[in-house]
Amino acid sequence: MIDNKNMILAVVLSIIILVGFEMYSAKNRPAPTIEKTQSEQAKAKPGIPQAPQGKASAKATPSVPSPQGISVPTAPGLPTMTKESSRKALLKDGDRITINAPRVHGSIALTGGRIDDLTLAKYRETLKADSAEIVLLIPKGAKDAYFAEFGWVATSGQSVPDANTVWETDRKTLSKDAPVTLTWDNAKELKFSRTIAIDENYMFTITQTVKNTGASAATLHPYGLISRRGTPEVSGFYIIHEGLMGVANETLSEVSYDDLKEKGQVKESTMGGWVGITDKYWLTALVPDQKAQVNTRFHHRLDNADDIYQADYLSAAVTVQPGQTIQSVNRLFAGAKEVTTIEAYNDNLGIARFDLTIDFGWFYFLTKPIFYALLYINNIVMNFGISIILLTIAIKLAFFPLANKSYTSMSRMKKLTPQMTKLRERFADDKTRLNQEMMELYKREKVNPAAGCLPILIQIPVFFALYKVLFVNIEMRHAPFFGWIHDLSAADPTSIFNLFGLIPWTPPEFLLIGVWPLIMGVSMYLQQKLNPQPTDPMQAKIFQFLPIMFTFMLARFPAGLVIYWSVNNVLSMSQQWFIMKRMGISGKDALK
Repeated sequence: MIDNKNMILAVVLSIIILVGFEMYSAKNRPAPTIEKTQSEQAKAKPGIPQAPQGKASAKATPSVPSPQGISVPTAPGLPTMTKESSRKALLKDGDRITINAPRVHGSIALTGGRIDDLTLAKYRETLKADSAEIVLLIPKGAKDAYFAEFGWVATSGQSVPDANTVWETDRKTLSKDAPVTLTWDNAKELKFSRTIAIDENYMFTITQTVKNTGASAATLHPYGLISRRGTPEVSGFYIIHEGLMGVANETLSEVSYDDLKEKGQVKESTMGGWVGITDKYWLTALVPDQKAQVNTRFHHRLDNADDIYQADYLSAAVTVQPGQTIQSVNRLFAGAKEVTTIEAYNDNLGIARFDLTIDFGWFYFLTKPIFYALLYINNIVMNFGISIILLTIAIKLAFFPLANKSYTSMSRMKKLTPQMTKLRERFADDKTRLNQEMMELYKREKVNPAAGCLPILIQIPVFFALYKVLFVNIEMRHAPFFGWIHDLSAADPTSIFNLFGLIPWTPPEFLLIGVWPLIMGVSMYLQQKLNPQPTDPMQAKIFQFLPIMFTFMLARFPAGLVIYWSVNNVLSMSQQWFIMKRMGISGKDALK
């Protein structure tokens, strides 16, 4: 016998399948080849700090890197300090080039030539107007050091720039229209220069050149690296990856901090691709020449009990003959994971699958269109909350014929409730005969008892996709609605248990039941009353409890998601009420 119990079971199973599959897939995506850490550490040159990955393209014809005894440098031991005091103190120590670009602020250390101080001009730590800009990169020497570095690895003993090299600069400020050029002479017949440019968003272009003024050839490997000290706090959800990631040979690799600590290192050889470190909203990534063969690596080691994570690449060897100059062009992305910005780099720069830096999940075919629909509507109405409501209406209209058929069937089921009750009483001790009589009743009245499940089953994948959009996409971060909802990606901040702020007390998190979750719970209860009710008293009590359970479950979900669910409930009730009225069911009978 199929009744409301089956509908709820279908809903619960749908949620479990969707969320469970996403969690499983997030933890079981294939990783690249793993090699041992000890041998790599033994080969690494001491005293040279980690640097971020970049894009390398040499004018000389490269060969596939096969660096026996050659590796990207790793960071030396560093003092342990607190994040805030060390960052401020370190920025005052030593000469720096100021970064003043449209989307980023910060500075570059002339010692080492590292890009190690970066804040995001458009994004703030909190909703307060005077809140500080998001800090992305932090200088070497800080407890949470996070920086990018580029350079050369010599294969035949040449003197190359390292972490302690003090560069000379042609200007003191880097801006969108004014690149800076660093120079250094090794006093041994090699002259190095590094030109750093930045576009209107988050992409740095680092052009390195080496001029040979001597009498013998020099062979060098361009490299880039990103170094991060300490394990950052992650969101704790399986639906989004935070850690090291990259694309090698057209395949996405995602390695969590815990997995990298266990494995030591993960290495790949690839044509093009990219490697980096991602947070929920922020990304640093190195982009080698997409036509060059490079060795990439994710690497972990301990220093003074601190975890150090490194993403790097080592490009093919290039040889600079006497009197010649070679060039390597490197790119570094350091900024916010904005969908349109990322996809523009993916298309305009030809970066292999760079759009995968934004985790739309396995259900991207649903999540991505929903995001773009919200973005399109928001560009018109300029409010993501209103966009969610309009999208909800659009989805209801798209599925109106199917939902109309389902609600019609449910209304017929509701009219049959008295007859179904009599059959249950008559055949209470004969379940087989009861099922037969029920099926005959459904057939005679042309009722499909499973039809009522369809509107809910349609709603579940849309609900999950919208949850993914609200949780993952930075465009939703700090997006306001009206009234007390200042951030649609965060939970409703009010609570009925302190009378919505009238009582000066902050309830524990499980009691933070705000206005919108209450609206959602009430609308769910009223919608349930319109559905055919189970005649079994125990089932009826369980059904009455479900709106309360869902209210507590969804209370800490993003407010935008709860608004979607509430509006969807109201629209569904309106449609169902209209159908019942058309079929002669009074308002009083409809709510029985």
